[in-house]
Amino acid sequence: MRIAMANDHAGTALKNEIAEWLRSEGHEVIDFGAHDEEACDLPDHVYPASVAVAKGEVDRGLFVDGVGYGSAMIANKVPGVFAAVAQDPFCASLARSHSDTNVLCIGGKIIGSALAMEVAKAWMTTEWLGNSEEKYARRVAKVVEIDERHIPRL
Repeated sequence: MRIAMANDHAGTALKNEIAEWLRSEGHEVIDFGAHDEEACDLPDHVYPASVAVAKGEVDRGLFVDGVGYGSAMIANKVPGVFAAVAQDPFCASLARSHSDTNVLCIGGKIIGSALAMEVAKAWMTTEWLGNSEEKYARRVAKVVEIDERHIPRL
C-alpha cells in the first residue's frame, strides 16, 4: 500500500518510527510531514496529505500530531477523507472494521511509542467488514453520501 504520512513538530519522532515499521512491512511511505521538532503549522502538512488520500494518489493516510484531533479536524474537511483518532488498538480496529476509515490520526503526546505502534498495526491490519456484513456497508454508504452531497470531490 501507499501510505501518506503527515505530522507537525510534536509528531516527528513517532511518525518516523511508524514510517520505519510501515516500510519494513512492504508499504511505500509518502512523507508530507515535518522533519524536525521545530514548531510548525499542522495544516501545512496534513492538508496536502489529505488531498493525496482524497485523490487516490495513496491508499491511506496516517497522521501524527500532539493530540490527534487537529489532524482529524483538518483531514475531515477534505471530501473523500474519513479520518478517525484512535488511542488504543481496539478503537483503531473498529475505525477500520466498522467505519472503513482511510486516515488514522494519533496523538504523540497522548500515548507512548509502544502503544502508538500497536494502534498503527491494528489499524493497518484490520479489514473493513462492509464486504461481508451488509449493515456496515449500508452505514458507511450513508456517510459517503453525506460527504458527496455537500462538497464536490477534488
